[in-house]
Order: sequence, then C-alpha cells, then structure tokens
Amino acid sequence: MSQTPIRARLSRRCIPGPCLVLLALFSTAPCGAADAPRAAAAGAVASAAPLASDAGVEILAAGGNAADAAVAVALALAVVHPQAGNLGGGGFAVVRMGGEVAALDFRETAPAAATHDMFLDATGTPRPDASLVGGLAVGVPGSPAGLHELHRRFGRLPWQQVVAPAVRLAEGFTVTERLATELAAERELLTRFSATAAVWAPAGSPIGAGSTVRLPRLAASLRDYGARGPSALTSGPAASAIAAAATASGGVLTVQDIGGYRPVWRDPLRFRAFGWDVASMPLPSSGGIILAETCGLLERLRWSTHPAGSPERLHLLAEAWRRAFADRFLLGDPATTLAGPEQLLAAPWLDARAAGIDRERATPSTRVQPWSHARPESTETTHLSVVDGAGDAVAITTTLNGSFGSGVLVPELQILLNNEMDDFATSPGRPNLYGLIQGEANAVGPGKRMLSSMSPTVAWRGRDVLALGSPGGSRIPTATVQVLLAVLVDGATIRDAVARPRIHHQWQPDELLAEESLDGATRVALGERGHRVTLKPRLGEVHAVRRVAEGRVESAPDLRGPGAGGVYPSPGHSPSARQGTRLE
Repeated sequence: MSQTPIRARLSRRCIPGPCLVLLALFSTAPCGAADAPRAAAAGAVASAAPLASDAGVEILAAGGNAADAAVAVALALAVVHPQAGNLGGGGFAVVRMGGEVAALDFRETAPAAATHDMFLDATGTPRPDASLVGGLAVGVPGSPAGLHELHRRFGRLPWQQVVAPAVRLAEGFTVTERLATELAAERELLTRFSATAAVWAPAGSPIGAGSTVRLPRLAASLRDYGARGPSALTSGPAASAIAAAATASGGVLTVQDIGGYRPVWRDPLRFRAFGWDVASMPLPSSGGIILAETCGLLERLRWSTHPAGSPERLHLLAEAWRRAFADRFLLGDPATTLAGPEQLLAAPWLDARAAGIDRERATPSTRVQPWSHARPESTETTHLSVVDGAGDAVAITTTLNGSFGSGVLVPELQILLNNEMDDFATSPGRPNLYGLIQGEANAVGPGKRMLSSMSPTVAWRGRDVLALGSPGGSRIPTATVQVLLAVLVDGATIRDAVARPRIHHQWQPDELLAEESLDGATRVALGERGHRVTLKPRLGEVHAVRRVAEGRVESAPDLRGPGAGGVYPSPGHSPSARQGTRLE
C-alpha cells in the first residue's frame, strides 16, 4: 500500500472501529452509504480561526464524523485564514481507524519544467526572492485532490454538505484582528500583484478588522468543487486560470501539471513512546522522523526522571533535536532521500546518538554530523485537530509555505497560490526561508515532492486518543513534540500542555530559541550549559484535541495564535457554542 497513487485504488471499503485521521479529510460518497447519518455523541475542534472551528462543530452536530468535520474546517480555513488555509497549496494526512493506520500525502510537487538550478543565476548564486515570490515559486497544488480523497475514504456525510460552510463563508465573513494584523504585516507582498491587491489590499491598504469580505468567485469555485469534486479545480477553465496566473508572473506551472497531480497513500511512521502508540507523517515530511528520533533519544537518556520544565530536561531536549535536525540534512522525496527511518530510527544509531550527548554541556553543532554509512549506525502553515465521541480523530496540517504563499492570486477563482518551491534545497548547503540547511537529496527536480516539517500526529493508549500538530516551518516538530511529551510523560491536561513555555533547536544555526515566558533562572542555567539562548515571543501554535478513556472530549486551541476551539454538545447543546472564551 506504500506509495500507491489513489487512481490505482478504486475499491471503497468500510473499516469498522475508531478512526484517527492525520492532516486532512476524506471524500464524497460516505463509507456505508446505505447507513443513515447519526449524530455524533460528542466532538471537539481546535483550529486557527473561530469561524473555521464553528464550521467543524456544525458538521459534527449534523451527524458528521471527525473526518467530515475536519474537511469542513480545512475548507473554511481556505476562506477565512488565507495566509495559510488553502486550495492552492497542499498537506498531509495520517489515519488510524480500528486496527488500520494509513497516511495520505497531498504535498505539492515540482512542475515538469522544474530544473535543479532554476533559482540560481549564471554564477550559481541564488536569485533573490525567486523561490519565494511570484509564479516560479509555485508548486503543483495538492489540496483539492487531497481533501477530496480523504473524505472519499472516511467521510460519512455527502461531500456537498461538508463543503457548504466554506461556501457560505466565502459569500461574506468578518475580518478578525488576527487576519487584519497579518494582512498589514504582508502589505508589500499583497500589493505586488494587482489581482491580489484588488482582493486583500484594495486602494493599497490592507483590509481592517471588522470589515466584511465577500469573495463571490471563490464561493462559486467552492460550490462547483462541492458539486463535481477535484475536477472542478484541476481541469477545464479553473486549471487554465491557475496555470495562467503562475506563468504570467514568471512561473512554469502548466495545465498538464495540475491535471496530472495525484495524492499518494504511504505507510505512516509509527513508533512507541513512553507507553503510547504514536502515528505521524513519513517522508516527504521530516516531522515524523524528528518526533520519533527525539522520543527514542529521550527514553535512552531517562528524560522522564527529571522535573518538568527543569534545565536538565530542556538541555537534553535541545541536544536530541541538535542531532535529529543534523540527520534531517539527508532527507528528501522518498525516491531520492539518502536516509530514512530504517537508518535514523535503528536502535544502534539511536544508542550511538544518545551516548554522544553530554548531560552537562551543549555540543557545538559543528561537531554533530548527519548519519552516514561510515558510522555504526509560513512561516505560514495552519493546523487543525478534530476528535469525535467514537474516538475518531483527525490532525490536519496544510500550508502555502510563507504567509499568503507566493503572493499570486488566481483572479477567476480568488485562490492564493503557494511558494512551496522554497522548501526544496534550491541551493543545497544554503539556508532556506526557515534557516534550515538542506542537502542534495532535497534538490529541485521535476515531479519531486519537497521535504516538509509538517508533523500532524495522533497518539493513543487504550481508549485515550490525542490529535495535535502545529504551524511554524522548522519549529513544527519541536513545538508538537513538547506538547506530546507533556501529555505522555507528565500526564498533563492538553490545555496545560499547550500553554507551557517552549524552546527550539534545529542544529544550524547553533542557537537555542526560547519563548519569553520561560523562567529567567532556567534561561540562565541553559546559558551556563553552553547554549546560546535567543528569546522569541512565541514558538509554534499547537492545536490539540483529546478523547479521554471515559469518553469525554476536550479542545485546546493555542492562545498564542490566538486559536479557537469548540465542543459538541456544549453545555447548552448549541452547535455553535464554544468551549471557553471565543478567541478573535
């Protein structure tokens, strides 16, 4: 089943038991279509936007399952959270349903005309912004086909009903303070292209909070998508419009690229950590490998014996990441990667990595090298999590890469296009948008899938189920694993786990990022161990949901965003009610 294009998988099977989906949604005809939809006994949603979380709660109340609700949230985010929610980008999905765990890769791919040195000038020097702004930065979008495929396999409600909340929102929604702030921050990008400016920065000024945005062409596109599925966006006039928008701004994307895109089912990356089963995304995501390698090293270092939040714990965590991110240098598209879980998660390699960690002093990153055969062995992304009363769970991470992607908007569809080509090693050995140093395994090539850090994750122990993930580029896996460890090791509630201060290390540059909320004495202690500590206002934005063993569901949106959460039924049994304070 690994690396199988979905067009080769025509059978549709009903899979009994609880379902956990990672990173995306599933499709048109419900599994067991003869069965009448039943109202979900309960459900919880956490996402980046209040209106998107409302869409998920609405679908749960209508009898949808976690997959239906997650698709509805993802499509709503494509409307009200345009800096990352999308139909012009891509994402990942990991699914657990009963005894089956599967992963769906709907990551963007490089256009057929892409070349190894397409972002370099004649001297071999990277061309400024070429992989970040404009049509050349655009990869082949995977979201239209990916979201539909996930719903096709696991959804319960009719596809059109799941798309309907996003259609309504595109007909008119109110801009939040968060969206207004991010529009203002990206004014230069948004005004660079006239079609983009006409929608998001009319008269040169980004739209302000409290304004009503109406996107009639996006609403029509979504309505057609609900009626016809992916072909509404990947063929005919829509595909021509997407290709034309990219090529008009210097790109090489074609109608053939768009129509030929296929999601791929892959074997998920599964591992055991601190008594829990965990499933995360395999290559072309590095996130699952980083999570698994981190947990493997920490178990060997008896990390759980140190107090929560202590300098000892944070030091060992940073040293584990230093080594996991060094190994990331070798990763890429599964067809070209120089290493994988077979090498990096092998017991001898983890033993050797753990043995090289000094419990008292930071190891300079120049002394930490990637795995090799010679050894013994958008910023902008958005995440949502959904769980229902049956224990079905969905963790979805989708992205345009940078905030508002390439800045290119398709005027006929009012869809923003990604700038995912920068996730390749556009110049191997040089840092990308997130400061990551990447190797030849992730070099640009036609049809290749660029390496990602997205880490949608589901963990379970008995009837206890947790779904979580984060945006944040290279900070995604480190933010995700810190929340995961707080629950698995400390037994923290998901709200407490999400609220705890975070740190981050990614091998290069050799610095330890720490949130400003981290205790001053702890920061000093880390400095005394040799870490160069740099303060940041926030690291990641983890949205988590949980179904505890006795059947209660919980939502923990990240207040750093701020995110928005909801549960169904609420105390008043109103489908649109929120758990906790509504976050704008």
